Amino acid sequence: MRLIFKILAAPLVGVLTLAGAFCSFALAISGAILGVVSVIVFILAVVMLTIPNVPGAIAWMAVAFLISPLGLPRIAEWLLGLLDGVNGALKDFIMG
Repeated sequence: MRLIFKILAAPLVGVLTLAGAFCSFALAISGAILGVVSVIVFILAVVMLTIPNVPGAIAWMAVAFLISPLGLPRIAEWLLGLLDGVNGALKDFIMG
């Protein structure tokens, strides 16, 4: 019975390995692009502080934080780590 599960898990390991590699590449590219965009959005939010639109400026600063490397890309990196953990566990199950 374990052999059947190992045979069924082998293609899944391949798919998870390819998906992890693709997601890692996409995360690196998007992190670089979103880092530049977040700086631009933050500068525009600071410019908005010169006009009496403080709530709008604060909202755009929050958006700049979310798209910065400390916001959503960090969450995506954590999820990619979970995906790699599942892939490693499946590899251990197959080899064990």
